[in-house]
Order: sequence, then structure tokens, then C-alpha cells
Amino acid sequence: MTPHKTHQQPTPNTSLSPANSATPAPTPAQAPQTSQAQIQTAEALATTETRYQRGQRALAEIDGEAGQKVIDALADIAPDFARYVIEFPFGDIYTRPGLSLREREIATIAALCALGNATPQLKVHIHASLNVGLTRAEITETLMQIAVYAGFPAALNGLFAAKEVFASHNETKAQSKA
Repeated sequence: MTPHKTHQQPTPNTSLSPANSATPAPTPAQAPQTSQAQIQTAEALATTETRYQRGQRALAEIDGEAGQKVIDALADIAPDFARYVIEFPFGDIYTRPGLSLREREIATIAALCALGNATPQLKVHIHASLNVGLTRAEITETLMQIAVYAGFPAALNGLFAAKEVFASHNETKAQSKA
């Protein structure tokens, strides 16, 4: 498979102008924090970094070992799909400016929980949420919010998935201290 050519996306203009809405640009205190992957993406667009390379870097930063395990599990059945996962969500979407990785993970766990049929992916992203700085309380509140729009069963399933990830996270921390 040949690598895809990267192209630079236009940066949205967030300043207040007649062509824009009446919403002013966020102040520095309101602006989302920029992750290392997002900073490097801006630099990469000016260089020759590929979508795949950008995606690998973002995957490692966001999902760590859990994300790489998903990619590795696809190697013998759908290696092209593994490449798509690295290039599109991680190389193109997660590395865009505009939302911090924390905000992207909130959106991701909310969407996966609301789907109701993506528990393995939800667990990976709950783990990723912890990696990018969300607290257990923020994750729990996000999952509880789902009950309003996707129903109690979806929220319950999400909360039970979070409980498993939190317990696993505690075990990992305990083992690393020993």
C-alpha cells in the first residue's frame, strides 16, 4: 500500500469579523490546551511527516499500550484497516487544532457509551482519557450525562466499563510501585 499524500487543511478563522458569527474568539484562558501531538502536527504539515507517522505519534500519546494492542490485533486479519485507524482518526482528526485531547476524549467516551455496542472501544478510550489527564470524576460525570440522551442502560454499561478500567488502572499502579 502506498502512503497517502498529505495536504494542508485551511485553518478556520476564529476572529470576530462580518463574515463570521457574532461569537468572539476565545480568550487565552478559554482556549483549549494544545497537546504535544497537535503542536507537532502543525510543524509536520510544514515538513514531510506522513499521516501515518502523525497517527502513530498521536496513538502512542493518547492510547499508549492499549492502542498499540488494538493495532497489533488487526495485523493478521486486516492490516490495511489497522493503517486506516492510525491515519484517519489519529493522524487526521485527533491531531487537529481546536479541541484539546481531554475534550476529544470526553466526546469519544460519550459517543461510544451512547452507541451501546462498543464496550471494548469504550474501555480503551476510558483508559486513554486517564492518559490525557481526565479524572475519574470527570469520566464518571460524562458517562452519567449519557443517561439523559441515550438512556439508563447505556449509562449503566458505560459506568460498569469505567469501573473495570479504574480497577485495572489501580492494579497497574500497584504493580509499578512494587
